[in-house]
Amino acid sequence: MTRSQHRKGLKRAAFAAGAALTVVAAVAGSAPGAGAAPASPAGTPKLKLVAASKAVTADRYEGNSGVYLDLGTYVTVDNAPLELKVTRKSYKDPVVAQQILRNGTKVTTKALPAGLVKDFGGLPDFLEVSIKNAAGVEVQKTKSTFCPNNASGRLRPDAPATSHYPESCSTNPFTLGSVWGVEKGWAANTSAFDYDRPLDLAAGEYTVKVAVAKKYRDLFGIPDDRPTIALTVREISDGGEGGEGGGVGLTARSGHSAHSGHGGHGAAGSGHGASHGMAGMAGTAGGHHHGPRGADAPTPSALSHALEARGLAHHLGDGAGHTDGSRIAPALKAAAQRPTGRAGVPAGVPKPDLRSLPAWDIAVTDGEDGDVAGKDYLAFSANVWNAGPAPLVVDGFRKPGADLMDSYQYFYDAKGKQVGYAPAGTMEWDPRIGHEHWHFTDFASYRLLAADQKEIVKSGKEAFCLANTDAIDYTVKNANWHPNNTDLSTACGQQNSISVREVLDVGSGDTYTQYRPGQSFDITGLPNGTYYIQVVANPANRLQETDTKNNVSLRKVVLGGTDGARTVSVPPVGLINAP
Repeated sequence: MTRSQHRKGLKRAAFAAGAALTVVAAVAGSAPGAGAAPASPAGTPKLKLVAASKAVTADRYEGNSGVYLDLGTYVTVDNAPLELKVTRKSYKDPVVAQQILRNGTKVTTKALPAGLVKDFGGLPDFLEVSIKNAAGVEVQKTKSTFCPNNASGRLRPDAPATSHYPESCSTNPFTLGSVWGVEKGWAANTSAFDYDRPLDLAAGEYTVKVAVAKKYRDLFGIPDDRPTIALTVREISDGGEGGEGGGVGLTARSGHSAHSGHGGHGAAGSGHGASHGMAGMAGTAGGHHHGPRGADAPTPSALSHALEARGLAHHLGDGAGHTDGSRIAPALKAAAQRPTGRAGVPAGVPKPDLRSLPAWDIAVTDGEDGDVAGKDYLAFSANVWNAGPAPLVVDGFRKPGADLMDSYQYFYDAKGKQVGYAPAGTMEWDPRIGHEHWHFTDFASYRLLAADQKEIVKSGKEAFCLANTDAIDYTVKNANWHPNNTDLSTACGQQNSISVREVLDVGSGDTYTQYRPGQSFDITGLPNGTYYIQVVANPANRLQETDTKNNVSLRKVVLGGTDGARTVSVPPVGLINAP
């Protein structure tokens, strides 16, 4: 089930880029006389733009407004990994990006020009694409963003077998910190496109020339290679796959697609961000530790991957045989089989830190998806994330025949060993279409406040299926760059589950878009004026955290218009203009 569907009046941009894992072996159609890259000092990555194929085919389906291109162009990285750290101090401060250069144990940084990177979706205007028709007339000229976290394959067999960098670039407007990277000996797909703006290309033959923008060639020492690709656009008129969400001639994606779990945004290769979306720095203070380069599987810090090491985080279960996502409740096990640890929480054990983000994607909608027709609703997206240093792990245990599960929060020491658990409310089965999974009832709450920020005008959803939909800050201590449960297909169980495990990993957040019944505010008849959308994490304080003073966020909204024609205006939050 997904939460990320379109709703009337809600326009959500989504990006995707990638390809099936591919070994890039040659440059296709490089510009004659293109200069060779200068010799790269140790620790400096050597970048090059290549095309995997000399020709590609794109399908234009009947009913679609255009074509989405994956040209099969890649940035290859050699000599050293390409690694960028992108942060902002607060929503009042601009985004700052720096390149991380590694030479053995020596780590240095190089600041990117101020203002070059404006958000966390990638390097803007990186790729320049010119498309000419069969007569040689330029019919399209576009620029696109490059998300380095779109690793698509190795260049040669001796390259690291896995990429330890995150798999997406976040487009959540309130992201705080990211890491972008491409391993040495790997290639990242450069194709990116806006699903709201497909290229209007008729069926026919085209020639496409691709180049890296000069500012990035100068910055990273990229040679001025300009691959040329023969493009064939085919018209598919059977109508079988042409509508919204239908086939658009895309290859399999190496990264996540636009947040399929909870709604929101996607990026090139992005999942953390449609509501899923960078992260602790190896070798930097408070960062994410990784093993030696060239290892098949880099060694992560113990705590953030404790559940994976114990075989508990993937899906919901504890191993083979639990195909419904269940875990066996302690009360139903023999004493010798009970989980390690004990009831209660030892002093000093690492705990999560839940924080709420300001609401966004705010719009007035009419009755839809089960809402009452003829009424006005204030819809929005909201996110609660975990700043760590420990994951939030909540298990629900069901007594046979019961409608509710008893929930417990689990705790782990710095080595990932379970050391305790404590009661944490309940889980309930939500039978509504579009849900149909177990909701943890004590995770967050939404309220619409009056102008005095005290009177509660409306209350919204207060039960959640937890998933790591968005990368909010992967620079915090113990951030997990590769969370497992990034959408509803890997979390929240089935109606017949006897127990359920729900996890919110360090650095990630869970976005809900408010298009489902009961999740938006009914504002029919509400007087015009100023209100605040309040998002509260851990509202009943049933979860144990490192800090509860950062659990509440407010987003100002101003309602206008008349019933049936209501309007809403949303002031920026600092420099973030994301209504």
